[in-house]
Amino acid sequence: MGEHRVRVTQDSASRWRRRAGEYETLAEALAAAEPGDTLTLRAGTFRENVLLDKAVVLRPADGPGSVRIDPPSGVPLTVTAAAAVHGLVIEGGDSSVPAVLITGPEAAAELTGCRVETRAAVGVEATDRAGAVLRGCTVLNPSGLGIRLRSGAALLAEDTELASSAQAGLAVLDGASARLTNCRVHHAGGAGVLLTDQGSTAELTGCEIYEIRGSGVQAESQAAGRLTDCEIHRVTGNGLTLDTGAELTLTGCRVHDLPENAADLRRGSRLSLEKSILQDFGRGALSVWEPGTRAEAVASEIHTSSSDFPAVWVCAGAELTLTDCSLHDLRDALSVLDQGSRVTATDCSFSRIGSSAVSVSGGATVALADCRIQEAGTGLWFRDHGSGGRLTGCEISEVSTGVIVTKGADPELADCTVRGAAEAAVYVFAQGRGSFTDCRVSHGKGFGFYVLDGCRTALTRCRAEQNEQAGFEFSEPGPVTDGCISDDVAPAAAELPAPRTAQLTTAAAPVATPIAPIPDWRPADEALAELESLIGLATVKQEVRTLIDLISVGRRRKEAGLKAPSLRRHLVFTGSPGTGKTTVARLYGEILASLGVLQQGHLVEVARVDLVGEHIGSTAIRTQAAFDKARGGVLFIDEAYALAPEDGARDFGREAIDTLVKLMEDHRDEVVVIVAGYTAEMERFLGANPGVSSRFSRTVTFPDYSAAELLEIARSQCAEHEYALAEPTEGALLEHFAGLERGPGFGNGRTARQVFETMVERHAMRVAQLADPSTEELQLLVPDDLPVTLPRSGMTI
Repeated sequence: MGEHRVRVTQDSASRWRRRAGEYETLAEALAAAEPGDTLTLRAGTFRENVLLDKAVVLRPADGPGSVRIDPPSGVPLTVTAAAAVHGLVIEGGDSSVPAVLITGPEAAAELTGCRVETRAAVGVEATDRAGAVLRGCTVLNPSGLGIRLRSGAALLAEDTELASSAQAGLAVLDGASARLTNCRVHHAGGAGVLLTDQGSTAELTGCEIYEIRGSGVQAESQAAGRLTDCEIHRVTGNGLTLDTGAELTLTGCRVHDLPENAADLRRGSRLSLEKSILQDFGRGALSVWEPGTRAEAVASEIHTSSSDFPAVWVCAGAELTLTDCSLHDLRDALSVLDQGSRVTATDCSFSRIGSSAVSVSGGATVALADCRIQEAGTGLWFRDHGSGGRLTGCEISEVSTGVIVTKGADPELADCTVRGAAEAAVYVFAQGRGSFTDCRVSHGKGFGFYVLDGCRTALTRCRAEQNEQAGFEFSEPGPVTDGCISDDVAPAAAELPAPRTAQLTTAAAPVATPIAPIPDWRPADEALAELESLIGLATVKQEVRTLIDLISVGRRRKEAGLKAPSLRRHLVFTGSPGTGKTTVARLYGEILASLGVLQQGHLVEVARVDLVGEHIGSTAIRTQAAFDKARGGVLFIDEAYALAPEDGARDFGREAIDTLVKLMEDHRDEVVVIVAGYTAEMERFLGANPGVSSRFSRTVTFPDYSAAELLEIARSQCAEHEYALAEPTEGALLEHFAGLERGPGFGNGRTARQVFETMVERHAMRVAQLADPSTEELQLLVPDDLPVTLPRSGMTI
């Protein structure tokens, strides 16, 4: 008997069985085998070129890896029929041919637990409409391609590893298709996955592509791919490269740790991202170029880059759509360049942006709706002629400059807000234009609307309030205003000269109407109605109604020529946290403004940290600044007792109290001061200065919410967020609230809201396990959704 032995057995169901045969070579065994037979190979190395042209099965006798196919030249394994190979190692070193060749429309190879370890031109090649299945296999080819599919071939790979290839790990060409599940492609010298030619497709699920000396996925020439729950990282090129009409769709994927772009699109290619993350990229997250090129991202996240390039770059006529996306921790977030380039963003957030959140130039346009920009250098910058677009319902806060419009740019903004800008909220200069309708700028450290150089900016029904410099600042005639209001402009000071261009036209030039002061707040009965709608607080409501009655009657007595009763409007609010003190203070200010007692009625909320400085003299300056911001409204000092600590003989908080008492006397008709805190501690505060108690003649006590009132708050939270409480849930919830320990840390209404949020989280964990939940199941909160109360500690989880 020779070195090797192959045993052939018949696996068919026929009762007429051939006797099993044993052969010295694979060639002899295959010649004798018939379709349906199994060939069992003894351990060793077969230096034969194996051709499977029958539907047979090859398997090693001693387990996976014990049998090697390694001929001196040529293709080690060729499959032209529906054959299966289990646990073999295929080697071969002919650099001009594949190690495994599956070819022909009759070929349907199934490789399970095999290892292709070769230095061939291709590790595994399927061509000419052949079908291949790889399960639990490994393909290593440091001399060429890992797997190549051509001419309509189809591949199904599961739990398979493509590693250490000199070129692409997987190449799908010429109308072929591939479907990979839970596979790994790594250490490739070319693209991890290469898709090219019309009709070529690939679908990857749960796969990982990494350590690639090229692009993670490269798609071109109208090829298409779909990736679900995949990860692409540590590649030297782009994470995704799309060119010439190629299309890729990513769902639930993560692309990160890249020196170049997370995705680069050119020449009419298309990319769709859903619930995916692009992060830690060295150049950009999305680079979208040329007419017809389009990218779309839904519920996706782009973050963390130290690159000097914009994270998202749309230029040369390309288009991008963002929906419910988050862009954060970037130097520049979104840059749109060139005529024809367009970005549409809906319900997106931009935060922690070092320079510009959105930059538009070269005639490009953007359409932003309900977007939020926070903590950025510049919110939006429209840079030059033809650049613009439309923004609706957008919020910009905590930026250096909110909106910049310059050099002929002409955007439209409607119902947008800019809050807390360190410099100008809206800055227009150098022939910029812009149309602003129903926009509001507030709480900035600079100007609100700052228009230079006579720019023809149109401002309609815009509002500026609590900006440290002017709300509207126009250096020259040019801006056109209609129905705008500000809290720092007297009517006489708002007159603007007619625009200089009026002399050059025969038509009537637009007239800039004066900027008017901010009008009174909503009618008192509306604010009172909101107060009455608050849950509980019966005694508080009665106290506020009494104050309002005193004010109303006093005004009528004065109108009748009688003396009005002396009324001290400053209040002390005592009670535990979460009992509605801040809400009532806000409504109180609105009511006083509507009755003409206060000019504006706005609420300025401060605490010790806002009033007390770090050295002598700074406290008085801080307290004065806070008081000035509250002019015409309500200054609400939360935890006011912290200004008078028990052992604070040399504490600067006393200076804040002394300064406050004097300001309340000097400007008694300009500001209402409300101090709030725990009942016992507020008694210490009132005794800190002889003048304090005399300034506050009325104390309003906010009682803790009862269990029934906490249940009502939970009901209101459910209604607001479209949830429903099952009847048993209400009973269990009432019992839960009744059993909570009401110590100093008890949060009252805040506790009720936290309990509701916990129930929503537990509901989500429960319903996520249902295959197809009904609308009722998506809404209904059941007793199992209640927080779990830990014994002894009283903590809930």
